[in-house]
Amino acid sequence: MSKKAKIVIVGAGFGGIEFVKALHRKPVEVLLVDRNNYHNFQPLMYQVATGGLEPSSIAYPVRRIFIDYKNFSFRMAEVTEVDIAKNKVLTSIGTIDYDFLVIASGSENNFFNFESVKDELLPLKSVPDSLKLRNHIFRNLERAMASDQKDSVEKYMNIAIVGGGPAGLELAGALAEMKKYIIPREFPGLDLSKMSINIYESGSELLGNMSEEASVKSLEYLKALGVNVFLNTRVKSYDGSTIELNDGTHFITDSVIWSAGVRGSPIKGFPESTIVDGNRIAVNEFNQVLETENIFAIGDVAACITPEYPKGLPMLAPVAQRQGAFLAKNIVRKIENKPMEPFQYHNKGVMATIGRNKAVVDLPHYKFQGVFAWFIWMFVHILSLAGYRNKIITFIDWVINYFSYARPLGVILISAKAKESKQNREKREEEKV
Repeated sequence: MSKKAKIVIVGAGFGGIEFVKALHRKPVEVLLVDRNNYHNFQPLMYQVATGGLEPSSIAYPVRRIFIDYKNFSFRMAEVTEVDIAKNKVLTSIGTIDYDFLVIASGSENNFFNFESVKDELLPLKSVPDSLKLRNHIFRNLERAMASDQKDSVEKYMNIAIVGGGPAGLELAGALAEMKKYIIPREFPGLDLSKMSINIYESGSELLGNMSEEASVKSLEYLKALGVNVFLNTRVKSYDGSTIELNDGTHFITDSVIWSAGVRGSPIKGFPESTIVDGNRIAVNEFNQVLETENIFAIGDVAACITPEYPKGLPMLAPVAQRQGAFLAKNIVRKIENKPMEPFQYHNKGVMATIGRNKAVVDLPHYKFQGVFAWFIWMFVHILSLAGYRNKIITFIDWVINYFSYARPLGVILISAKAKESKQNREKREEEKV
């Protein structure tokens, strides 16, 4: 090739990182664009939110991952639109040309009919989200402690989790252990009988994408930890202090954690016919965006529809990773005028943890739960972290936490303006009345 093909990839998630790795030393130019300058390990976000890990343990600089890649460059920018006809992407730092474009922009929270009150909800989709949730929980504990506890403190102490998937369960388990082991030491005298941790799942079982055994066992684990689980229960409305359920009952809290679902986060510029249910970009068996020739999509944003997965492949990290590595080989084959090969997804397993020594693992031909599953979960997640330092620091933190429950609640890192905004807004509304 007289001229190296320029491949632009949008998104430094699991798929994007694996895609770039697979192009190491290949005769192409790779440009990765992302709004953040780090790769975020989302499966451990809940541990940052509950004080178990610091953000630096799950976020790793993109440039450092590929520091020895001679054919790689990175730009921190927001991609706003794709000009398919001109082979250009429009970004916050200008226009970028490409020969091949790969969209790996991931997913975003799906608030369904709660869009109007989404600012009152606490999602857990990014590092800033996890820090916001950590600040919120710790600040509310301080508020409850500062009160004389004759007044109602349930608003500050109660926590509602909407969604019974892995993220919701893992967070519920961590919060329940914090309530049992950490808060009594950090906040002596706080009446924890007034603190309820509730999970609301609209379906008939937890972990809907896993086996029945995993669902039953996870429910057992949560109940043992003191978490209140409500199945077949839908949150009807939320006004910032009280949620109303479909059965007419209410729950007082200003801590509503949203883990009820995600949707694709595509970029503007694609034909409407290529955007399918779930706000995902439709791709063929080569991860090629329909109605295009040199544009591809992988990961959560891509809907690769198969007979087994009529709504598209699962929005899971392993899917994105395998798509990324496979697509890199296919693009090289296309550059060399060789036929591309179809991508096939083989599920190698799904897992979730619900507190110390409690996890569920579903493998293709074997399912198990308990302590062994928990160690498998830890081993897989340690190996999956980017950077040797992050692996070592996380392992050390977990060992210390395991033997001493020395998980620090941490400091409240929030601006004075943000700290007073919601509280003062409520006060001003009361004064108006």
